[in-house]
Amino acid sequence: MGIFTRVRDVVGSNVNAMLDKAEDPEKLVKLMIREMEDTLVGLKRACAEAMAARKRAERQKAALAAKAEQWTDRAKLAVDKGRDELAREALMERRKYQDQIKAVEVELGQYVELVDQYQADIIQIEEKLATARERQRILMQRYERAEKVRQVEQHLRRYDTSDAMARFEAFDERLGRVDDGTWPARKSSLEQEFEDLLTEDEIDKELESLKKASPSAR
Repeated sequence: MGIFTRVRDVVGSNVNAMLDKAEDPEKLVKLMIREMEDTLVGLKRACAEAMAARKRAERQKAALAAKAEQWTDRAKLAVDKGRDELAREALMERRKYQDQIKAVEVELGQYVELVDQYQADIIQIEEKLATARERQRILMQRYERAEKVRQVEQHLRRYDTSDAMARFEAFDERLGRVDDGTWPARKSSLEQEFEDLLTEDEIDKELESLKKASPSAR
């Protein structure tokens, strides 16, 4: 069963109010749009049929008016010829067409009102449909923004976790290397001084060797 059951329901509806109260506005707005579109298609078809019927009534009226005018001319001709009885019969025939014209005019007026009402309803439903589509666009934008925020938050959580795990693994590896003696422990100041002396001694020896090998020393 649809949300709207008649054209009047659509025209009289408050789209925004209905969506504001809905538990699932995204689902409701889709149903609204689909039913409004279906209603609009049916309404335009009915309007086109009423317009075609109005055109037929207009042509019928014009044809009857032409016939009535023809019998008017015949009545005048009969009068001119002194044929009053024949003129009377012509006027009676004209009256038949005039009566038919009145009946067609009533029908034509009904078609005119019907087309006007259809066209007014079409405009209002198109406005309602535009409102529903705009709300759908806003809802989709909100959903897309929320989805992007969710994806960013997930990415950040994954990054934070992986970064923390990487730091932990690196720290754990360094602890293991210290424990098994492969990671250099901090040296005492006395040990450092002796290493510095040995390094200086090695440098002095290398410098002396370079001097002896220099051509200027020969």
